[in-house]
Amino acid sequence: MDARTGKKIRLGRLVRPESGRAVVVAASHSVNSGPTEGLRTLDEIRAVFARMRGADAIMVTPGMVPHVESTFVGRDRPGLVLHLDWKNHARGVYTPGTDGRSEGVLAQLADLEAVAAAGVDAVMTYLYLGQRDSRLEREEIERNARIVRDCERLGLGVIIEPRSALEGDDPEALSAKVMSTYCRISADIGADLVKALWPGSAEAWQEVTSSTYAPVLLAGGKGGDDPEDTLRLAADAVGAGGGGVMFGRRVFRAPSPEAVLSGLAAVVHDGMSADAAGKLLG
Repeated sequence: MDARTGKKIRLGRLVRPESGRAVVVAASHSVNSGPTEGLRTLDEIRAVFARMRGADAIMVTPGMVPHVESTFVGRDRPGLVLHLDWKNHARGVYTPGTDGRSEGVLAQLADLEAVAAAGVDAVMTYLYLGQRDSRLEREEIERNARIVRDCERLGLGVIIEPRSALEGDDPEALSAKVMSTYCRISADIGADLVKALWPGSAEAWQEVTSSTYAPVLLAGGKGGDDPEDTLRLAADAVGAGGGGVMFGRRVFRAPSPEAVLSGLAAVVHDGMSADAAGKLLG
């Protein structure tokens, strides 16, 4: 008996063994960007969490855990993912730097021993690469490697979201070539799952997923007000080799989060077309 068993059990709560894929809701935006529409107040948070129990897992911040812990208690409830990092990259207010060349900083928000004791199934950490200052890149690799090794020891799952430190400056930051590089690095460090932005096409996404041997979850990105568009995007991602989705606003801002999650489960786990799954939206 060792920590590998704990990791296998925890990851089995996130990734359905039958499909090998996952539908995760990211509900932790506020730690990086402040109050988020749909999750602005504690009443809003509690109300929408009660409607997202159809997710395979939900990601929350450390401070949210005691307020929503009942969402995760009991059979057939979502897995618990903890947003482990704070970052000031691309923040809407108090954006760091005045010359457009700031590369941002990150900080770990919780001790992993305490995270494991709290019953968390997996943590998500950022991996920023491509900094002009190579010392920052080295520190990011060392930081993520340390988190992955500690999670192996504690039996916790790890999701790495790799990003280019030059997003907004480098037009190639979301190209398949760049994304394939940093997603593969994430897998080679030891990520159990990789979260990545949409590179613009299914062909580019397939290039990323085929060279990353850890399952790659598609991030929701900006927009997403149209639930049918959400299902089409999920279908394109899964059809091009994706391991599922990790959507936030596309779910918790929807008029019916339950219906969107039902549609996503049909697309991601059952292989249903986006059009057919759209009927589940009501």
